[in-house]
Formats: sequence, C-alpha cells, structure tokens
Amino acid sequence: MKKAFAIGIIIMLLVSGLLVIFLVSYFQSQGFNLLNVKNTLRNNGYKPEYHFAVIGQADDTFWQSVREGCLAAAEEYHVAVEFNVPPFTNLEEQMMYLDIAIASKVDGIVTHVLDEEKFTPLIDKAVEAGIPVITVEAEAKNSKRSAYVGTNTFNLGRESGKLVLEAKGEKANIAIILSDYVDGTENVPQNLRIAGTKDALKDMPGMTIRTFSSSTGFFSAEEVTRRILINYPEVDTIICTSARDTISAAQVIVDLNKVGKITVIGYDDAPEILRYIEKGVIYGTIVANPYMIGYESIRSLVEIKQNRLTSTYVDTGAKVITYDNIQDYLHTLPENMEKDQAER
Repeated sequence: MKKAFAIGIIIMLLVSGLLVIFLVSYFQSQGFNLLNVKNTLRNNGYKPEYHFAVIGQADDTFWQSVREGCLAAAEEYHVAVEFNVPPFTNLEEQMMYLDIAIASKVDGIVTHVLDEEKFTPLIDKAVEAGIPVITVEAEAKNSKRSAYVGTNTFNLGRESGKLVLEAKGEKANIAIILSDYVDGTENVPQNLRIAGTKDALKDMPGMTIRTFSSSTGFFSAEEVTRRILINYPEVDTIICTSARDTISAAQVIVDLNKVGKITVIGYDDAPEILRYIEKGVIYGTIVANPYMIGYESIRSLVEIKQNRLTSTYVDTGAKVITYDNIQDYLHTLPENMEKDQAER
C-alpha cells in the first residue's frame, strides 16, 4: 500500500513538472517572456511599479498595433506588461491566459472578451481578488470590469453599412465574415456589429444579409470567401471584421477575377488593405485605433492603481477610408509624416 502511494506521489510530481516545463516553453515560444520585459525596464533606469497582463485575440496587424500602444504606455508609466495572444482565435486559450494571470496575482489585467457569458465569471473572479480588469475591443458590460476601451461596435457596423449603401445604392446581397465568432458562444460585440450594419441599411429596399465564421486559422477566410462565391452566386458584397479576413477575401477576389463585381468592405489599415483600396479591389475599410486602445488600456490601469478610479468608457474612435480620401489618410501615418518632415 505504501509502495503504491509512493509511486502515485512520484507520478504526480513528474506530471506537474512536465506541465510547468510545457507552459514555460509554450509562453517563451509565443514570445511571452516577462523577465525580458522587466530586464528591459531596469536597463532603462527604473524598476517597474506594476505588472499588468494583456490578453488579446488572434495575432494580426490590429493586435500588433495594440501591443505597440501597450508597450509605449508601459515605458511612459514605468510598468511591466506581459502580452498574451493566441496565434488563432481560441476561446479556451484566452480563458487559460486570463486564469493564469489571476493565479499569478498580477496588478491589473487587460482582456479581449470573445464570449461575455464565459468570460464574466473569470473577470469577476479577478476583481474579487483585487485585480482591476479593463476590457478592450470587445465588451463585457454585465461583468465587474473597471472600464472598456475601444470603439463602439454598433457604430463600427453602422459605418460598414453606410459604405455598402454608398457603393451599392438600392440593392445588395451581403455576406458578413465574422472573424472571432465561435459557434455556441454569446458574442455580444459581433451581434451589435451586425445590428449596426442592419440599422444603416434599414431603408435599402433590396438587401439580404448572411453571416459566416472564419475562426479556425489563417487560411479560413480564403476558404470561406471561396465557399460564399460558389454556393451563393447572388452575393455581391462582402463585409469583413478583421484585417486578416479582409486581406484574405481581397486576394480571393483577385484570384477569381471578381474585381469590380464583388464589393469588399474591410476592417483595419494594414498596408495590404490600403494598397487594395488604391487598386480598387477593396471599396473601403473601417479603421479603429488599435494603438490608442493599447495605450489607453494601460493608462487606465495605472489610473486605477494610483487613484482607485478611471473613466468607465474610453472611446478611441474610428475612421472610414475609401479611394476618395486614402491619400490624405496616408499622409497622416507616422512613417509618412516623418518622411515629409525629413524632405522639408
């Protein structure tokens, strides 16, 4: 009996050790090495005052910009930021990051909410443990979160709908590709986005909308777009809700020689998207401000830690880019502003 018990203890220790090794290796492989962040801060002459964890969605240009904003604020406010983003949309992985952040007793958490119903208990758990939580880009109004930083998702949908109305006039057969929709989940932000689109098109006499999901990986949006064009030949408009899906859908339109036949409404201002607009492949795109989302989320956490309060809603706004105003927009980008100043 004692021998069996001892063997059981040894097996448990081995499994625990392997789990720790796996988690450490995994986080390091994804680039989530907090020690490097802290060492960087110390090398710059100061010790981080707080340690915050940021949980994002799939790693694309939008979340890369969010990361840049987070790190800029981290340097300004002397804090350490651990940035955790799965390579693809993954509900369980995001929830795992959130649970680990709570167990690690970080000073604050910034999180994207893929499913409000499932995330709310974890957000509430963090707050009850004394860890303030900021939700970004996707909201969780019914949770105990301290604040929301991002763009009103209903308005994002309305802006997409306005572009459809501008491009198509009185009739459109629309397919909306939802980038972070997972079947069986309650995705309030995406529902609001669809509602906003429908609201903008409520007076369009000939309008149909179908929704599709592209949550399985990098190439899924291409597959979804091809399926839409084959199975629903009447579709003449595609609305995308992420940079990755916008780029993938546009590439399929080019490959299938559908430029000018299918109107593409995109999301984000990735360089590829802007080039597609210049070439007439994409009609227009809705641009949020991911850099400011990242910056304001960290600033809000610092404000909570120092003053015990912050604004409960920070709207970082959105812009609409089409062929008509793209040149003006390009001149506002930091790299082009620096180039213009150098030429002067």
